Formats: sequence, C-alpha cells, structure tokens
Amino acid sequence: QVQLVESGGGSVQSGGSLRLSCVLSGDPYARYSMAWFRQVPGKEREGVAAFDSDFNINYADSVKGRFTISQDSAQRTLYLQMNSLKPEDTAMYYCAADWGTVGKWNSKYEYVYWGQGTQVTVSS
Repeated sequence: QVQLVESGGGSVQSGGSLRLSCVLSGDPYARYSMAWFRQVPGKEREGVAAFDSDFNINYADSVKGRFTISQDSAQRTLYLQMNSLKPEDTAMYYCAADWGTVGKWNSKYEYVYWGQGTQVTVSS
C-alpha cells in the first residue's frame, strides 16, 4: 500500500515563496516515478514537475526557472520549492507516484497513487 501525504501549502503574496513536501510510504525497495500536479476548479489537472525512476527531471514551461523539484536520497520525500510565485500559480497541488518509469510525465493517467492535495493561494 502506497500512501502520499503533502504539506507546506498556504497563502502568499505575488513574488513570494513556498516549499511543498510529500512523504511517500510504501515498498522500501521499490523505485517510483514521482510528480507534482496542480488543479484549479473547472480545469484539467496539469503536471508541474516530475522525477522519473532514473531521476531525470521535467518541468512545465510555465514554472521553469521558478520552481525546483527535489527529493531525499531515499526517494521517500518529494519537495517542490516555488519561488517568484504568481497569482496564476494558485491551485490545489497534488503529489503523485507510480511504480518504475511512466510514459508521459505530465499525464495524470500515468500515476496510480495520489496525495490528498495542499492548497496554494497567491494574491496580487
């Protein structure tokens, strides 16, 4: 049983920073692809950043240069450092994971396990 628990969301002014964390509990010997997604009401869930099981990193164009994804050496805690936040970054942010390598890192259908989400609100 894989569980993901996010934390670190909150409210911040435009230009501010937040750091999200996601703790994964599951098979200690498995390798996972892990990602951050976000969703606003009425819109599709979109990929923000991801690690694949070989530790390659991908970012959405909208966050490149502002967000940094990282994980601890045990691959059990995923982070998203968000700098220079903009009002359009406001969303519910979700951590996602799946076994091994995923085909398309920013497709929500590639990930089986999801956290409960943490709200990020950026005011202008």
